[in-house]
Amino acid sequence: MKENYCLQAALVCLGMLCHSQAFTTERRSHLRPSFHGHHEKGKEGQVLQRSKRGWVWNQFFVIEEYTGPDPVLVGRLHSDIDSGDGNIKYILSGEGAGTIFVIDDKSGNIHATKTLDREERAQYTLMAQAVDRDTNRPLEPPSEFIVKVQDINDNPPEFLHETYHANVPERSNVGTSVIQVTASDADDPTYGNSAKLVYSILEGQPYFSVEAQTGIIRTALPNMDREAKEEYHVVIQAKDMGGHMGGLSGTTKVTITLTDVNDNPPKFPQSVYQMSVSEAAVPGEEVGRVKAKDPDIGENGLVTYNIVDGDGMELFEITTDYETQEGVVKLKKPVDFETKRAYSLKVEAANVHIDPKFISNGPFKDTVTVKIAVEDADEPPMFLAPSYIHEVQENAPAGTVVGRVHAKDPDAANSAIRYTIDRHTDLDRFFTINPEDGFIKTMKPLDREETAWINISVFAAEIHKGHQEAKVPVAIRVLDVNDNAPKFAAPYEGFICESDQTKPLSNQPIVTISADDKDDTANGPRFIFSLPPEIIHNPNFTVRDNRGSYQGSYAFREVEMET
Repeated sequence: MKENYCLQAALVCLGMLCHSQAFTTERRSHLRPSFHGHHEKGKEGQVLQRSKRGWVWNQFFVIEEYTGPDPVLVGRLHSDIDSGDGNIKYILSGEGAGTIFVIDDKSGNIHATKTLDREERAQYTLMAQAVDRDTNRPLEPPSEFIVKVQDINDNPPEFLHETYHANVPERSNVGTSVIQVTASDADDPTYGNSAKLVYSILEGQPYFSVEAQTGIIRTALPNMDREAKEEYHVVIQAKDMGGHMGGLSGTTKVTITLTDVNDNPPKFPQSVYQMSVSEAAVPGEEVGRVKAKDPDIGENGLVTYNIVDGDGMELFEITTDYETQEGVVKLKKPVDFETKRAYSLKVEAANVHIDPKFISNGPFKDTVTVKIAVEDADEPPMFLAPSYIHEVQENAPAGTVVGRVHAKDPDAANSAIRYTIDRHTDLDRFFTINPEDGFIKTMKPLDREETAWINISVFAAEIHKGHQEAKVPVAIRVLDVNDNAPKFAAPYEGFICESDQTKPLSNQPIVTISADDKDDTANGPRFIFSLPPEIIHNPNFTVRDNRGSYQGSYAFREVEMET
């Protein structure tokens, strides 16, 4: 076999239009290119080159997803020493040889026996060799060639997610970016427009739009109001072939939620609220509730309440219940039905948080009138004084009037009052009280020297409603009368010595005496001391007043005493 013989390959490409046509013509005419010139042109316009030695060919191509009845002819191997007598055998090895690609060892025709998918594998590397059929001796060194799988547009675009969720503030400007959706195409991006995607919106107009090249969804209408419609469903399509007819497409769903902004002021649903409170209510007790409605949500809908005017500002207060968003009117000070029966308040509701961008929508507050009626309560009687002090002389006879207590029913009915003495405070029953007029009288004479003050309590109750009663302390002072004679503190004895002419006894004290009186000072001391009548004329003794309240002294006159 001659050294300058070489093996050449005739390429048939089924992936390109011109190659496909060449393949069809070759199969019809069994054309074999001639390799005797350095540059020869086949009938189909293919220019095949060869060198003096080795393999010279272009890449082989096969269209993916071919589903015809016969195996696809990929190409033909031919050696210029092949005279057609069948002595040369063509051998194929490498990736897919014998399974995907088979070769006719006599003709050198290579066929693909299986449908190929470019997205699974884009090319195969094979080795071709011509050997002697009888001895298997290589006639040429093996040479490598590549079979490329030609892409067709067989894959639709696919989005990264089946569904998307996005938020955008209500009243956003036109063109505000909402979200970007992205699709991919498994076809070859370097060949044709099979993987060139264009985005469009199928559902969601006229509220939203999508950028054709980037998939960015933007707002398309101004002043979209969450309170009118909060959620929108948008369908986005991605289409290959640059969006032209015949392209494949895929879709995804995007749920867009408008988030809230503070664009609505609070508003009371009515102009006047009517409430009532009992005069028996205690400070801190709830009177009623008001509520201003704000369609905003979250912190944008928070409302605080204040009393800004009215004749009941000093008696009532309002707090905010942030759980229910209500204003709670409470009693601040006690009210009296008999004094004033109705009050009026002006209550203001205002947003806590205000967005400066929407200040023109304000003012973000509202006012309402609250009218409060005071209800009459069955109150206990009320004494005209918080306590009473009366006086009575001791030893006054039973039935002596000490004084009077007076109570009245503060209710409009002005019920009659019945008076009683709390006997726990008058165990000795010194006093009695007229149940109708409240006059207190003695039941027995009193002794100031035993008890100077007596404290009792008096009840006042409504005659027909005994459970409603009041109690008042009464202090009674027992006045003194001079009903006690003075008494000497003790028996007295005096001693004197016989008179010495050199030391006379005239006017010398013998003994100092004192007395006591149980009566008050006005009726007791100071005392007047004197000798009793039977000795008042005794010339030997005299009594001298010491100018004290309780003391006197006996003195000896300058006379001789009988012994």
